[in-house]
Amino acid sequence: MWDEGVTRYDFGPGHPMDPVRLTLTMRLVEALGLDERADVVAAPAAGEDTLRLVHHPDYIAAVRHASRAPAEADARAGLGTADTPAFAGMHEVSALIAGQSVAAAEDVWRGVTPHAVNFAGGLHHAMPARASGFCVYNDAALAIAHLLELGAERVAYLDTDVHHGDGVQDAFWNDPRVLTISLHEHPRTLFPGTGRPEETGGPDAPGCAANVALPAGTADEAWLRALHAVVPELLAAFRPQVLVTQHGADTHVEDPLAHLALSLDAQRAAMEACHAWAHEHAAGRWLALGGGGYAVADVVPRSWTHLVATAAHAPVAPETHVPDAWRHTVHALTRTGGPWRMTDGRQPRWRDWADGYDPADAADQAVIATRRAVYPLHGLLP
Repeated sequence: MWDEGVTRYDFGPGHPMDPVRLTLTMRLVEALGLDERADVVAAPAAGEDTLRLVHHPDYIAAVRHASRAPAEADARAGLGTADTPAFAGMHEVSALIAGQSVAAAEDVWRGVTPHAVNFAGGLHHAMPARASGFCVYNDAALAIAHLLELGAERVAYLDTDVHHGDGVQDAFWNDPRVLTISLHEHPRTLFPGTGRPEETGGPDAPGCAANVALPAGTADEAWLRALHAVVPELLAAFRPQVLVTQHGADTHVEDPLAHLALSLDAQRAAMEACHAWAHEHAAGRWLALGGGGYAVADVVPRSWTHLVATAAHAPVAPETHVPDAWRHTVHALTRTGGPWRMTDGRQPRWRDWADGYDPADAADQAVIATRRAVYPLHGLLP
């Protein structure tokens, strides 16, 4: 999904969420010829009825007003704050991004395409009545809500952003049709301060929220071990008809806003795992979204280009050299040099959970806490 208009999602100079990351990603997709391996399409902005699947009417009205008069934005609705400044056209571009995710979800559900990617999406912090964490409309939650509207009975959502996927969890907290799994930095050291293992879903949806809260400093091996120690068994038990995944690139060691230490290669390994899980557990139906990521030239474009390549069944070899023309674009837009290869030079490996765990290891402790909290609710042994 791509519309140049999504680059108008711009909170202004100095804000970490620089829309250049979207432009550079699409230009790298094109430079590597991936736009010839996948259908590149655009969708209209989400309309009022669609937005109301998740967001309250009064909140949508507040966004519309802030979009017309940024100086009059309602801070009680999370608008006009330091995190989510108001800007002219905010409603229109936020609805456009949401429209891409909603349309992609429908195409996947109806069999138009087995996989779809909207790397401009993944705005997972927006709440029904409040903007939060750089997010105005929660396109991930809207896509899931539309899938349910179309008749899906079980949708699984996996969030690999460094921040907890709180807005999506909140939207479906008490809905047994949606399983939300979030793998993130522990809330004691990072926004939004939620996502503890004991958050397991509402009274009508026990076990439908799973949270793996990993310690700051977690690197490739421990992070991938945690991912594989929790996700596949929960997916097998839940039996989703569609898998929706969020791939915030802010887990990277170079990201300026968080404290995990992943390489690009571990991120790519997670994307490949999600692709495999979609085929194994969800009849191949996979909607992949972007998310956070604030190393806007060195990390985000390469990470999400790998996501597009994986979904297009056209993987880019890690040792591939980044095209010179794209690096020139990086310099023109950011006055910095771009990366040289599609890898950080790592070989992601992890120890299988079945081989035993170390009770003294902080990452293993996080996995155990999640398994003990959630697994029995699915009839699984922790």
